[in-house]
Amino acid sequence: METEEKALHTGFAALAGRPNVGKSTLMNTLIGEKIAITSPRPQTTRNRIRTIYTSERGQIIFVDTPGIHKSRNRLGDYMMQAVNRSVADADVVLWLVEPLEKVPEAELKIAEKLKELKAPKILVINKTDTVKPPQLLKVIDAYKDLCSFAEIVPVSALKGDNTEDLLDCIFRYLPEGPMYFEEDELTDQPMRQLAAELIREKILRLMDKEVPHGVAVLIDRMEYRESGGRTIVDIDATIVCEKASHKGIIIGKGGSMLKSIGSKARPDMEKMLGEQVNLKLYVKVRENWRDNDLFVSNFGYRKEDISG
Repeated sequence: METEEKALHTGFAALAGRPNVGKSTLMNTLIGEKIAITSPRPQTTRNRIRTIYTSERGQIIFVDTPGIHKSRNRLGDYMMQAVNRSVADADVVLWLVEPLEKVPEAELKIAEKLKELKAPKILVINKTDTVKPPQLLKVIDAYKDLCSFAEIVPVSALKGDNTEDLLDCIFRYLPEGPMYFEEDELTDQPMRQLAAELIREKILRLMDKEVPHGVAVLIDRMEYRESGGRTIVDIDATIVCEKASHKGIIIGKGGSMLKSIGSKARPDMEKMLGEQVNLKLYVKVRENWRDNDLFVSNFGYRKEDISG
C-alpha cells in the first residue's frame, strides 16, 4: 500500500521590529548560515534580504527588513518603504520585540500598524537569555493584548533557544503549495551584494558614531582565476563615505583601519565563497549620498524591493 505524501507548505515570513531587536541574528540562526550582517548598531540592515529555509515540510522564505524607525533622509525613506512592502506581502508576520515589561511608545505605534494586516501575526519575544522566567511572563502579559496574535513565541536568537518551536509555528500558518526555490538555495541575494555587506559589517563593528551610517560599499570587480592549482577570487571594493574627514578615518593612520577592515572581511568572504580571496579596498567621497536618489539606487538599494 502506497503511503500518502504530506502536503508541502511554502510561503513568506516577514521579520519586523524596531532597530537592533535581533531580526538578522534570528534569521541567520533559523537558516543555519550567516546571510544577513549583524552588529550592535541599530539599522544595520538596509535592504530586504530573503533567505530560504527548506525541510520535508516545505519552504519558508524569510524576509529580513530594516528596523522600523523615523526616516531622516532618502535612504531612510527607502528603508521604510522596504519594510512596508515586505510586511504587506507576507503570508505570516513575525514581530520581534525585546523582553521589556513596559512597552515602549515606538512599539505601540508598530502594533497599530500590524492591526491593519490580514496575515497571521506571531509575536516573537527575543533575547530570553537575558531575563528570568517570572519576568518573561510579565513581558508576555504586557504585549499579549496589543494585537490579535496567532501565537506568542519566546526565543533566544543568539543561543538558538526555542527556535525549532518557532519554525513549527510558522509552518502552521503557511499556505499549501510547491517550493519556490531549489532545496540547496539559501538566499536570493547575489554574491556581490553579500560580499559588499560583509565589508560594511566590519566597518559597523570597527568604527564609531556617524561614519558607519554614512557608508556604502560597492563591489567594482569580482573575478575567478586559477593559480597554482587553486581558485582565487579577486575582489576590488570601494567604500563610499559622505565627507572627506570620514575618508581619513576609514583609511586610518598609515592605512591601518582600512587594513583592519579588509583582514576581518576576508575570512568571512572565503567561508562564503569556499575559495581563497584577494581583497583590495578603496575609499571615495560622495557628499550627502543618502539624500540622493541616484546614488541610493546605484549603491545597491533596489527599487524593485519597494515598487509594485
